[in-house]
Amino acid sequence: MTQQTGIRRELEAAPERAVGANLRQAVDWRSIKWKRANCNVRRLQRRIVEAQQQGKKRKVRALQFILTRSYSARCLAVRRVVENPGRRTPGVDGQILDTPEKKARAVENLSAEEYQPQPLKRVHIAKKNGKGRRPLGIPTMEDRARQALHLLALDPVAETTADPNSYGFRKERSVADAIEQCFTLLARTNSPQWILEGDIQSCFDEISHEWLLSHIPMDRAILKKWLEAGVIERESFSLTTTGTPQGGIISPVLMNLTLDGLESLLAKHFPPRRGNLVKLVRFADDFVITGRTKELLEEEVKPLTVEFLRPRGLKLSESKTRITHIKEGFDFLGKRFQKHDCKLLSKPSRRLLSVSRRDGLLSSVYPPERIIHYFWRRYYDRSNSVRSA
Repeated sequence: MTQQTGIRRELEAAPERAVGANLRQAVDWRSIKWKRANCNVRRLQRRIVEAQQQGKKRKVRALQFILTRSYSARCLAVRRVVENPGRRTPGVDGQILDTPEKKARAVENLSAEEYQPQPLKRVHIAKKNGKGRRPLGIPTMEDRARQALHLLALDPVAETTADPNSYGFRKERSVADAIEQCFTLLARTNSPQWILEGDIQSCFDEISHEWLLSHIPMDRAILKKWLEAGVIERESFSLTTTGTPQGGIISPVLMNLTLDGLESLLAKHFPPRRGNLVKLVRFADDFVITGRTKELLEEEVKPLTVEFLRPRGLKLSESKTRITHIKEGFDFLGKRFQKHDCKLLSKPSRRLLSVSRRDGLLSSVYPPERIIHYFWRRYYDRSNSVRSA
């Protein structure tokens, strides 16, 4: 009697209705039962989380295999693409999924085992600071749906292994949570007084492909095809040797998985019992690290962070990475944190205030500006300073 592999055992043990694992030939988009599809996918994701927590890596791979081939997951993947704000932005093929028939055909195409992604369409958008332009890589609709499908299987693992104080591009977490954690760390009288403001230079564009293929817990053949798909800009094709494109559905999770582990590394080298007060708060590729002294951050914490980033192909931005005292204040996620007479105050950052005043966002002359002003105030309603500047 031959020994069964983990994948085969899961396939044979999984009830067909429970996971939606049967590959149907015809799809009627209007008749899809979305509540049942969500329940099927959530049930499999819950099992992936349990297997990951128990350290059963083979079972995790087996469940991911089932999920990426399930009918329910394929339907939800296409639905995410067609409901995304970029649903009207095509890739290099110029195709969009704007009819029920095209959406149904996309669900069917996801069941094909033979798959080769198309190159990304390169576009450039202005950076927030107004200096230069940021490149975006836009996949085709079919490639986006395939990424969304594999993201359903990767997300449970990423959430289970994520750093506790990582807040960017994660479910049920937001900028407000990161700001609240900063306030919790810095508001007390015995809180750390020095802050390392960290920013990773060109994070999405410089992540090492070798590191991703060695450490990301997903189908490596598919991942390699995405990473090496290349880009087309002005009808000129170029290869991609590093990075994961900004604009891909799965890219934020790949970036988070790349940076996860920094918080545990800092906790290992600087345990709380030693009183160094080294704590990390990270939102995507922006982070702050607290410390008791400037020398500690400059001579020990920063070199350790640089060493953590090096095998991942990343490095700190020299212009944006600095060490400051809490009395001088620092900007993080559009907020400025500063202590006055032992009281921590938070208010909108000076840069955003200058941009808002320059662009007229703080005036209420025209209805669109009043709308922007309303949401701008809602975002900063947790600031505890009397004046914004």
